[in-house]
Amino acid sequence: MQQINLFHLCTTLILCFCMCACGVGGEVVKVTEVNDNALNSLREVDLARLEQIKKARDSQGIDPTVSNMIQKTPHFSVSEYFMEHPEARGTDTADYKVGGYDVLNITVYEEPDLSRNAVRVSADGYISFPLIGRLEVANLTTSEIEELISLKLAEQQYLLDAHVSVMVTEYNSKRFLILGAVKNPGSYSLKARERVLDGISRAGGIDSEQKASKKAMIIRTEDSGTQREHKVVVNIDLEDLLKRGNQISNIFLGDKDVLYVPTAAYFYIIGQVNRPGSFAIPDREITLVEAIGMAGGFTRIASRNKTRIIRVEDGIEKIIQVKVDAITEAGKKIQDVVIQPNDVIVVPESFF
Repeated sequence: MQQINLFHLCTTLILCFCMCACGVGGEVVKVTEVNDNALNSLREVDLARLEQIKKARDSQGIDPTVSNMIQKTPHFSVSEYFMEHPEARGTDTADYKVGGYDVLNITVYEEPDLSRNAVRVSADGYISFPLIGRLEVANLTTSEIEELISLKLAEQQYLLDAHVSVMVTEYNSKRFLILGAVKNPGSYSLKARERVLDGISRAGGIDSEQKASKKAMIIRTEDSGTQREHKVVVNIDLEDLLKRGNQISNIFLGDKDVLYVPTAAYFYIIGQVNRPGSFAIPDREITLVEAIGMAGGFTRIASRNKTRIIRVEDGIEKIIQVKVDAITEAGKKIQDVVIQPNDVIVVPESFF
């Protein structure tokens, strides 16, 4: 009986060994830098497509400085930002504060001879006004300047109850920058009471040739010019704002804001899948196996265990080699690779 049991035990061990040997061995995921031999199993048509994807990807990339800024800066939703800065909801933020190089029209109703048009604010924030002389107006709203001029005229015993009107005719002191999927990205003067939609409109609207992301962001400079100066990112639900009219994301723009409308995040698949091409990344995390499923799965001649992901990280192009069968068949789902924007998935042809 013991001999029979020993025979069965040895047989079982041999079978288990054979099954393991026939399975997928070695590293499931291996990361290397791109080299000339890494893609030599691809067909010429796939290599050509790969070069097209790389050129398109590189041409639409955001400035690395802005990219690093986004990654290293604390992020807030609009609601979270309002909790930290409740004043951002109110009209105080909307009231324009005059600064250097702005141009004003000043009207004194009781004495038209005192009225002045095209009064330019100096770089250090002063204007010159009849009977009063030099007057500091930087960081004052137009209503505050009206009160100040009226007060100074009364102090000098010229007009005891002057009615003054101040209008900004040229906005030059404050600017915002808009980047990404808009028709005319660039720097714009910030006018009074301008919001996110105003900024997008002044940049010509969303560029229809570039598919905009569902999200946008404002990179905001707080405590500017002080030792506490820092930046925060306010995330904007662009789809909710543009398509549903939800105004919570239509917040006021501020001086030195960077309004960034990214293009939609895509990944690409070339080679032996049933529907190669570009695919928008959904609003959730997806993995390599799911991405291949979105492309209709492998063809029958795909070299499944030589699947590669070409990824650029910190300016370095890397290849992530993945044995897909080890993930799907050998129960190693935990090693499935999360797809990142602009990843290129390459599935070569099997020669056996």
